[in-house]
Order: sequence, then structure tokens, then C-alpha cells
Amino acid sequence: MALNITGRKLFVKALKEEGVDTIFAYPGGMITDIIDELYKTEGIRVILGRHEQALVHEAEGYARATGKTAVVLVTSGPGATNTITGIADAYYDSIPMVIFTGQVPLHLIGNDAFQEVDIVGMTRSITKLGVTVRNREDMGKLMKMAFQVASTGKPGPVLIDIPKDIQVTVGSPDYPKQVDIRGYHPNETVHIGQLKKAYRLLKNAKNPLILAGGGVRISGAQAELLEFATKMNIPVTTTVMGKGVMPEDSPLYIGNCGMHGRYAANKAVTECDVLFSIGTRFNDRITGDLEKFAPKAQIVHVDIASASISRNVVVDVPVTADAKIALERLVEYAEPMKTEKWLSTIAQWESEHPLSMPKSKIGVCPQAICEGINKVFSDANIVTDVGQHQMWASQFIKLKKGQEFITSGGLGTMGFGFPAALGAAVGNPERPVVLVTGDGGFQMNMQEMATAMTEKIPVVICLFNNSNLGMVRQMQQLFYGKRYEITDLAAKDGSYYPDFQKWAEGYGCKALRVTDAADVVTALETARSYKNGPVLLEFIVSPDDLVLPMVKGGTPLSDMILK
Repeated sequence: MALNITGRKLFVKALKEEGVDTIFAYPGGMITDIIDELYKTEGIRVILGRHEQALVHEAEGYARATGKTAVVLVTSGPGATNTITGIADAYYDSIPMVIFTGQVPLHLIGNDAFQEVDIVGMTRSITKLGVTVRNREDMGKLMKMAFQVASTGKPGPVLIDIPKDIQVTVGSPDYPKQVDIRGYHPNETVHIGQLKKAYRLLKNAKNPLILAGGGVRISGAQAELLEFATKMNIPVTTTVMGKGVMPEDSPLYIGNCGMHGRYAANKAVTECDVLFSIGTRFNDRITGDLEKFAPKAQIVHVDIASASISRNVVVDVPVTADAKIALERLVEYAEPMKTEKWLSTIAQWESEHPLSMPKSKIGVCPQAICEGINKVFSDANIVTDVGQHQMWASQFIKLKKGQEFITSGGLGTMGFGFPAALGAAVGNPERPVVLVTGDGGFQMNMQEMATAMTEKIPVVICLFNNSNLGMVRQMQQLFYGKRYEITDLAAKDGSYYPDFQKWAEGYGCKALRVTDAADVVTALETARSYKNGPVLLEFIVSPDDLVLPMVKGGTPLSDMILK
């Protein structure tokens, strides 16, 4: 009979049983016992971030780059509350993650003890599962539940709150191989009748269109999507979260659709007669005016979460299934369709309004930066922050097979990019990582440069500096009479803070400033040659550069602002 062990030893044992090789952590009083146990443990790398929100974003990047369930460890009180934005981001983008929070001892819970908060209650709506361990004998089962729930069905974050006394209490050493969770039964099949109905609808269409979202990537169904679309000869458009699930050099790929989608892609959504959507929840950035979304189409919706189907867009054929399972069966049915005329029409729309930007008034044109990245980093994972640069990257960076486009979609979290890029590089060190960020979003978690330098994480930071909060400024320019209130990040005398070159120098980080498009490729090549840590490339960009096309919120996709 195995000897009983402390909760802290069981914690480490559980991580090893789950194959965890990296955790993202920040210390504090209520997790010092666990940290001490990790100190004595071989085979688990502990990444010390500089802020708990950034820790969660680092874990998101790690999960996206590896496909593994990421692990975060923070203390109670502010350590726990600082994770909330990151947890919400992971929830909306279906990132598998387990967040462990320390908690005050059981006898102090409810007494307003120092650094006590009800983190389980606070995060109930943004986690798949949240629970406080109140009995040492339940600890192994609850930890197993956490990893099981986080990684199955529609993935997402799970939070386990561990009181300090539970960590030192002696109990069973057992860690279960699997647990039965009452009421939790992820769908692992597909209703063949519904799937055949969806296929017949698609097969009889004259102007069919596949809309692929991030669910295709999450399920690992990229190859099946390509095979199905190719066999059927059907064009494919993607959401921003779906970017990369279809190779962008495929003649069937017509780009992203939605608020900043390509003209041809938005026209195709508007004019198609059958829209076969898979792995997307039809958020407002994709649909525009719901009443006028895909007005001529019968709609098929394949999604692993039945609650997502017909929630925003009422569909004609619902199919509750994992994208990979559904596409594997659809490939078996697939037969070529006569879509040449439809494809020719889409090509004509593309030729009428190709995606391009005019020459910038000052600085470097964002399109030129993205095209430079395509040339120098055609094998890199691309991570973005949130804002204009994110949309330019989604428009102009062309992904090849194997590349990931890692961005914050559902929550749109400024400050996501830099830590997520670090996590992606930690998780997949064999693949270069390029961060596309803005001067606003970068400053929200720029303290993670300390983590990047101490861990020697080789991320190439492409910072688009237009001295403004560009996306909001764009809305002010187009819809608010150019009343630029609190979007200009410069001082009234024109001074800008910080000087990113001097700031990088303070951290010992290599940095270059680029003001001419002719120097873009050289700067990127210089950055690529450096392997021992991050490199900051500051590209000066005009505040007047706009992300176009643009569909104003709440208007139809057909109402695109093109100039």
C-alpha cells in the first residue's frame, strides 16, 4: 500500500501524470508550499512572468503553439483577480487551460482574510469548471477533472482553487486515470442523417460557399477541410480565428470575411445560395446586420457546441459535431461540382477591388511590413495584439501549411500579443515567432520583456508605431467627425513616451527603428539572424493609414467602405 503524501506532492505528481512540462507562475503567500515542491522537481519548466494577466496570455500562446493544455499557477487575492481578463480571453477563444489559484486556509474562508477573494464565483461565467478543493481526499479527482474538462468537447479554461492548508495536509497518493463527471458528456459523434442532409443541400447549390472558423483549427481538421473543398471545388472563406485553416495559396481560398474582410469574400457571403459554416459561432464581426446576413443562402452550421447553433444566425440544417469528425465523413461523400462560373464571378469581384493600401503619407506602409514578413518569415508562427495592426496582419500576411495565426478573437484583448508570443516560442522553439503589435497594446504588457530577456526567448517584435490608438481613431475619423479624443498617445507638445529604442536598451534588448519601406526586409533579416533573445523592430506608421475594407457595426456586409 502506497504511503500517504501531502497535497503539494500530489499536485506535482498530477502535473507529471498529465505530461505537463511547462507552467506559467507567479509566487505568493498562498502557494509557497507548491512552489517549494516545484523547486525539488525535475522535468517541469517554470516560467516566471511579470504580471498574472500576462501569465495567462503566455499560457494561451503556449497552448495554441503546442495543442497541449496549458497550466497557470498564481496566489490568492490580487494574484487570482489579475488573471480574470486572460481567463475570459481563453474562454471566448476556446483555449485548453487549467488555472490553479492559492486560497487562504479553509477556516479563514468567508472571514475577509488577507488576500481572500471568491475567485471561483468571480470566474463562474468564463470557465468551463471552477471549484475550491475543500477536502484533501478530493484533490486528485478534482485535478483530473480539470484536465479532462479543459481539453475535451469545446476546449476552455478550468480553475481549481487550493486552500493553503489542503496543500500541506497528508492524504491519498492516488491520481485517477479518468473520472466520470455527472452531466458532462462531450459529443464525440455526428448525426449521419443531418450530415447527409447538409451534404445534399450543398451538392444541389449553384453558388456554394464554405465558411470556416477557429473550430476547424481546434479540432485539427485542416487537412480534411482542404481535401473536402478541393474534391467539391467549393470556395472557402474564413473568420479571423479561422485564418490559416485553409492554405492561402489554394485557388479556392478567397480570404477572410467580416468587418474587415476582403471585398470578394464579403460579396460571396452576400450572394451565395448555400453557406456551409463549420467551427464558427457567427459573432457580430462576421455577420454585420443579422437580418441581411447571407440573405440568399440556406445555411448549414456544424459546431461541437449545440448551444452555439442558431443562437445568432437561425440556420436551416444544424449539425452538432466536432469539425474533424464531420469533415472526415463528408470527404467520403465528396464529388466534384460545376462551380467554375461561380468561381469566375468571385475572381471578377477580387479584380474589381483587390486588397491593397495606398502609399503612406509618412513612415512605412503596413502592407509593406506584412509583405516583408511573408518574405523573411514564411515558416513562422504569427502572433498579433489587437487593433489596426491585427487586421492588417490578417489581410496581408499569407500563411503556409503548418503556420499558426495566434490572436485574440472573441474578447479582443489589448496586451495579449507580447506574452502570447513568448508562450508560443516557449512551446514550439523550433518554429520562429513573429509578433505584430501596436504601440498601444504593446504598452499594456511590455513588462514581460524582463521574462523574454531572462529566459532568452527569441521573439521578433514588429511594433507598428503610429502614436495613436489606431482602431478607435479610425472610427473617430470615419464616423465621429475627426474628433480625436484620448486616442493620441503623444503629449500635447508632440513628445512621445516611451522612446522604444531607449526602453529596449534598458532591458538589453536589440532594437531597430525603421522609417522607410526600403529598409523593411533588411531589418527583418537582421532580426531573424539573432537567436539568443527578443529583437524589437519599431516601424513608424502614419496615423492616417486605415484598415479597409470596413463594414460599420450593425450594417450589412455588402455595405463596405472601400476608400
